Amino acid sequence: MKSLFELAVGSIQGREHLRLTKNNQDAYHTLSNEQFTIAVVCDGCSSGLHSEVGAQIGARLLVDRLAKALSSQSIQENQSIPRELLEQVHQDLLSEIKSSIEAMGGNWLQTLKDYFLFTIIGVVITSTDLLVFSLGDGVIVINGRELDLGCWTNNAPPYLAYGLSCEVPRQDLLFQVHSLPPLEEVESILIGTDGVRDLIKAAQQQLPGKQELVGSIDQFWRQDRYFTNPDQVRRRLSLINREVTKFDSQKQQLDKQVGLLSDDTTLVVLRRRRSF
Repeated sequence: MKSLFELAVGSIQGREHLRLTKNNQDAYHTLSNEQFTIAVVCDGCSSGLHSEVGAQIGARLLVDRLAKALSSQSIQENQSIPRELLEQVHQDLLSEIKSSIEAMGGNWLQTLKDYFLFTIIGVVITSTDLLVFSLGDGVIVINGRELDLGCWTNNAPPYLAYGLSCEVPRQDLLFQVHSLPPLEEVESILIGTDGVRDLIKAAQQQLPGKQELVGSIDQFWRQDRYFTNPDQVRRRLSLINREVTKFDSQKQQLDKQVGLLSDDTTLVVLRRRRSF
């Protein structure tokens, strides 16, 4: 809800994707009005040739379907967000993806693998309730505490679209709803793609070409600049991930410093508005 929480967002291409001339395969989408706030981040499978396409489509579709579902239901005061809402949105997403694959033609399974494999993390806030859910890996931090999303063999998380190919048991492809404090106790929420892990680990490293430290992940919900300037998160991530080449006069050679974020990095932060 706009009156309860403010948002800061940003996304950058990872160092390795830049080196391999691959697109940023992350995506995010948000919607905030007086009835609810919805935020979603998606991370396309790195082995997919064009998984950024599915990630972008998935993020927008998920926010749109959640918004329509919430708008069609009158959630009364003190009423929680119906958890079955996620099941319906899950089925709607699969149906939309299936229709897109059929419309694109070609080898059906190959199109699915090339375009529509992506992880999902989402947040829904109403005036009375908070829902945080995920399918696959990524990062969720609530009030400064990171949630455990589990781990997967060979760094191969489940993807929603596997539900169309029956390659993975269905129970592994449902949204995981996370246990959270009551809404009134929540001050900040950060959701991010897997690249945010490198960002957290780099806290005590110096920015490339500077004496300044990267800093703790809590800067993104503690510092006002990220909420007053809509491009500030992206700028900070870009500064952390820039490549700098300087001449070392003592060694008489060029000194190259690479960016600190090897993977695409995307985050959405929600912070409770302050009362003055």
